Amino acid sequence: MAHNRHKLAFVMDPIEAESFAASTTLVLMHEAQKRGHEVLYIDPGELCIAGGRAAAWGTPVRLNWKNEQVEKGDPRFLVLDEEVDAVFQRKDPPVDSDYVVATQILGSCRRSLVFNRPASVLAYNEKLFALHFREWMPETIVTRSLDQLRAFMKGMGGQMIVKPLDGKGGEGIFHLVEGERNVSSILEQATAFQTRHAMAQRYLPEVREGDKRILLLEGEPIGALMRVPAPSEVRANLHVGGQARQVGLDDRDREILEAVSPVMAREGLFFVGIDVIGGYLTEVNVTSPTGVQEINALEGVHLEAAILERVEKRLDERTVSE
Repeated sequence: MAHNRHKLAFVMDPIEAESFAASTTLVLMHEAQKRGHEVLYIDPGELCIAGGRAAAWGTPVRLNWKNEQVEKGDPRFLVLDEEVDAVFQRKDPPVDSDYVVATQILGSCRRSLVFNRPASVLAYNEKLFALHFREWMPETIVTRSLDQLRAFMKGMGGQMIVKPLDGKGGEGIFHLVEGERNVSSILEQATAFQTRHAMAQRYLPEVREGDKRILLLEGEPIGALMRVPAPSEVRANLHVGGQARQVGLDDRDREILEAVSPVMAREGLFFVGIDVIGGYLTEVNVTSPTGVQEINALEGVHLEAAILERVEKRLDERTVSE
């Protein structure tokens, strides 16, 4: 089926910093380009409200994949609902005040489709969202109290994972073991001396076998990979040395998906990545999930094509209803 040519904008971190070898955002942009769509790059700081409408300075880009070059056109001022058909909010955390403002501006769009739905991105913290499915999670506590964290670790047999609520890519994640000399210092830093909440979870030794990332498109699984931590690392994130390995879905994964998937579809969380360790759900990534290029390489697929096809379908459905 032939599709109309659309203008697709990507709100993201500096495009020059993205890796051609690993970036999910770049491969989505490239797929859009191959399909004949105009691709626009928007820095979140360039979003604004003008005349009561969401607008931005957008830069047309073309990706030269072979030479790993980004070719930029002249920036132009765009009223999103008039000139952009779909917007991908792909800015990495932290979800700080600047992120919140940018996402709220995108939330004012009435015609442009925004992926993921801005109100849902703001409503569901990536770490806390998993607690909506707590029967599938390891034991978890969220607090800024050092006493509560120490008591939790003791209750978990003297080990736990502690992580910030607004981090990304494994930043600020620690495996704490009772009796080690740095425990108090790490907890002080994790909670900013009891002024900031942190999440602690039971340590899952199965992480040595890997942290499974499952990508969902409108609630449906489209691919998965296992991220195996390096021997010297507790974190399995690929950019800190984790190794990507091929993996399928097991019965436990399907049970988790049965609980999670309807919520993703209902809340307009179009493209999401969930993390599963040892059969336990640990995170739900709704801001800028990654893993497309790694799954493509392992499986010989092109997940970006499936994602763009679904975007085109949504745009076609909107055109029919207008």
